Amino acid sequence: MEYINILARWSHLLFGITWIGLLYYFNFIQGGYFKDASPEGLADAKSKLAPKALWWFRWGAMFTFLTGILLLEGMRNNGQINEYIIVGATLGTLMFLNVWLIIWPNQKIALGMKEGDGAAAGAKALLASRTNTLFSAPMIFCMLAGPHFLGYTKTVLSNGMWIALAIVAILQVNAMVGKQGPMASVRGVIVSSLVLTAVLVGVLEAL
Repeated sequence: MEYINILARWSHLLFGITWIGLLYYFNFIQGGYFKDASPEGLADAKSKLAPKALWWFRWGAMFTFLTGILLLEGMRNNGQINEYIIVGATLGTLMFLNVWLIIWPNQKIALGMKEGDGAAAGAKALLASRTNTLFSAPMIFCMLAGPHFLGYTKTVLSNGMWIALAIVAILQVNAMVGKQGPMASVRGVIVSSLVLTAVLVGVLEAL
């Protein structure tokens, strides 16, 4: 059983590196290149590079999610679930759903792989992608803190946990129907992600 557990942890980390690494590539590198590229370079990147990167991106998300379920089941059986794990798993699940239900469907339209309003689809995909970047730092912190943060054992039903989840829910609604706001720039989304991490940890610790 221990071999299965370590294999699941290793796989979860490996797939997660693939997924989040590409998330940062899309937000910090490719987006800027698309703005500055020549028409020929942009067309080539959209037809050849982006679809391949999105394949690794979405399947990295899928297998990170599936191995995460295995880990959560093991933690549940061992009584290791706490507030940090719940908030981190919620963030990761929303990020996974954003990839498959918002980013990928809209990117297919934006890249010309499917018919539709490319500009509108691109904006929807970008907002969800920025939100995933926003969620990434607190998600990683919570998943690491869950089993390792000073022997954290607080009840999973505190006011702090529910407030943290409410904040996450509001931000997710914005990802679907709102605006980028401070996440419009690379610097803005990085700062916002770090601020969100501090806010969620502060709420969990204080309440």
